[in-house]
Amino acid sequence: MIKRLLIANRGEIAVRIIRTAKDMNIQTIAVYSDADRTACHVQAADEAYYLGPAAASQSYLVGDKIIDICLKYKIDAIHPGYGFLSENADFAEKAEKAGIIFIGPSAYAMNKMGDKLSAKETARLHNVPLVPGTDYAIKDVNEARNIANKIGYPVLIKASAGGGGKGMRIVNNDEEFAPAVTRAMSEAQSAFGDSSVFIERYVEKPRHIEIQIMADNHGNVVYLFERECSVQRRHQKVVEEAPSTILTPEMRKQMGESAIALAKAVNYSGAGTIEFLVDASLNYYFLEMNTRLQVEHPVTELITGLDLVREQINVAQGLPLSFKQEDLKIIGHAIEIRVYAEDPNNDFLPDIGTLSTYKIPKGVGVRVDDGYEQGMEIPIYYDPMIAKLVTYGRNREEARQRMIRAIAEYTITGIETTLSFGTFVMNHEAFIQGQYDTHFVKNYFTKNSDKKLNTDAETIAAIFAAFQKHTLTAPLQTTVHSQSTNTNSAWRINRGF
Repeated sequence: MIKRLLIANRGEIAVRIIRTAKDMNIQTIAVYSDADRTACHVQAADEAYYLGPAAASQSYLVGDKIIDICLKYKIDAIHPGYGFLSENADFAEKAEKAGIIFIGPSAYAMNKMGDKLSAKETARLHNVPLVPGTDYAIKDVNEARNIANKIGYPVLIKASAGGGGKGMRIVNNDEEFAPAVTRAMSEAQSAFGDSSVFIERYVEKPRHIEIQIMADNHGNVVYLFERECSVQRRHQKVVEEAPSTILTPEMRKQMGESAIALAKAVNYSGAGTIEFLVDASLNYYFLEMNTRLQVEHPVTELITGLDLVREQINVAQGLPLSFKQEDLKIIGHAIEIRVYAEDPNNDFLPDIGTLSTYKIPKGVGVRVDDGYEQGMEIPIYYDPMIAKLVTYGRNREEARQRMIRAIAEYTITGIETTLSFGTFVMNHEAFIQGQYDTHFVKNYFTKNSDKKLNTDAETIAAIFAAFQKHTLTAPLQTTVHSQSTNTNSAWRINRGF
């Protein structure tokens, strides 16, 4: 059994994992860099140990140092969270060889599904639909061009070892191809040390829908329904919801069974996500697998009532899943907005600085997973995500309205954030109708769109307040409740109605 757990991560995900571990009476150990000496995850853990300088390459990515800490302080297990070493098969293998439990899939499963081309081949062998394209790495520009002409434009060039939109290019015609594939290869080499790419037909008006799976070491695999992740910027998700507005029960079951087939093919264990593209005709195609916990896992937790981190820890301890597929059902609707320290009106570029004011929303159906307090600085060295704001309702409209209210209550000053963009999304007709795709930002969001929306809302509120003042016979009494600083806010939710 796991008694001492090291969280090989930082920020909100480290705090979130620590809380579940403490619920399970497991001692928690944090690690930190120079930039994170006073971070929330360090304060929340039972113990904390120094890794190195602020740069991730000298701290959070130094797997050998993390393993040495585990051996020195008799730590049983490592939870990698997401990012950093979470999908590093070599690190997982080294931990296991050192006698340390790695909370995640085997190195074999990571290698098999972490490499996009290997994953596509596995999908093909198990009759999971694939977008037409290559199933092998290409390093020659002329060869790639010939293949693109056979597939037919537009095509998508993707780095074989890539992720997060790096090394990815959309090409509309033959003239654009050579410079685009050269740039993609160069970017892939710089980001991943591997210039190889593959090509597939570009799916127009695609929806990005993923299936959460959970598997144990006893052959049990279940799917925990879907998450809609189509609102993206730079090919990275910013808004997620569960369930999707377009899936029928039959399609949900088909996609879930495809996800289970892939997991079983590699003897998968733990939490994982199979990502699909869905076209305008509701055909779905395998995209990739993320062999870790996802940033957007809270929306799945809210509609299923499960704690995915607890399930991960239990599986790593050798326990079978405590539920079967027939036990699972979708209850209500959840929406998540990633709150980034970014300026939506400056191409979503990071806006690093100090959180001069930081007050989180509260109330029924609101959950905030974060790792910051008022007065803290957002480090320049890491991903600029401050928090995940999640709302839950009996139906989608209730969850959407709660999100609008929660964003209005979320007070952050000192930096620009994506909160105003979240309000823009929640109020846009395409999102309200559930008829949107991965081009939402490109099609609908322009500079200052969010500010205009906020100004209009403020004007309406002022008119309404003035109307009340002149029509009510009795004076209005308003009680102002002060909000304390965010010392204990990660993963709290009032799911009541």
